[in-house]
Amino acid sequence: MKIKYTPSIFGLVLVVVISGCATAPEKPVEQAEPAPFVSDYPTRDRVEYVLNCVAQHGGLTYISQYACGCKIDKIAEKLNFSEYEAAKTFTYLTKGQTGDAAAAMRDPAQSKDLRKRLKEAEEYGEKSCFVK
Repeated sequence: MKIKYTPSIFGLVLVVVISGCATAPEKPVEQAEPAPFVSDYPTRDRVEYVLNCVAQHGGLTYISQYACGCKIDKIAEKLNFSEYEAAKTFTYLTKGQTGDAAAAMRDPAQSKDLRKRLKEAEEYGEKSCFVK
C-alpha cells in the first residue's frame, strides 16, 4: 500500500511547492523615472518650420534639412510651444505694417518680450546647428 500512495503524495507535494512559488510575492521592481518632457511642439508645426527654414537656406538637401530640424529642437529648448506660437503670431501680424495698424501687436510688453526671446532662440539654434 505504501507504494500505491507514494507517487500521489510526491505529486501533491510538487503541486503545493509549485503553487507556493507562483503565489509568493515578488520583490517590487524599481521603476525607472519617466523620461523628461522634451517638447510640446506638434509634429505639424515642426515640419512646417523645417520646410520654411529649408526653403530660406537654399532648398532641400540633407544638410539643410538636418540643420533646420536641429534648429527647431534648439528653439524648443528655449520656448515652450505656446510662447513660440504667440511670438510667431506677433511677428506675422506686425510684419510689413507700420504706424497705428501694427502698434496693437508691436508695442505691448508681452509682444516685445516674446519676439526678443524668439529671436534669441533662433540665433542660438543657428549657432548650435550650423545653419548657414
